[in-house]
Amino acid sequence: MIRYEEAEDIKQRALDIINKLGLKHIQLDSVFFFRSFGSKSRRTIARCHTIGKIMQKALKRKAVYVIEMIAERFDKLSEEEKTKIIIHELMHIPKSFGGGFKHHDYVCDRKIEKMYKRYKGI
Repeated sequence: MIRYEEAEDIKQRALDIINKLGLKHIQLDSVFFFRSFGSKSRRTIARCHTIGKIMQKALKRKAVYVIEMIAERFDKLSEEEKTKIIIHELMHIPKSFGGGFKHHDYVCDRKIEKMYKRYKGI
């Protein structure tokens, strides 16, 4: 069974990344960060979740994003790799902040590396 815990430390790192990279479209009050424990996935380190438009309408709720870090993999990474994973997941959130996703044709290693260098001031 998978267990979830809120991840305030990841939220704080994400806030720093959002501020340094000027990702003003990300509404932090509607983005939640969790660590999961016990996932059976083999290669996944993190996931970005949202609720679709129809669920937003049914619940009378604006878009919400959940960024999940799979603890068994994420917590073993170097600090640099953790930062890149957080950047990767944040990049999935589109400028419209409407409940959709930017896909991996946009969120790719080249762009993540460019964002990481900008974040580090390199």
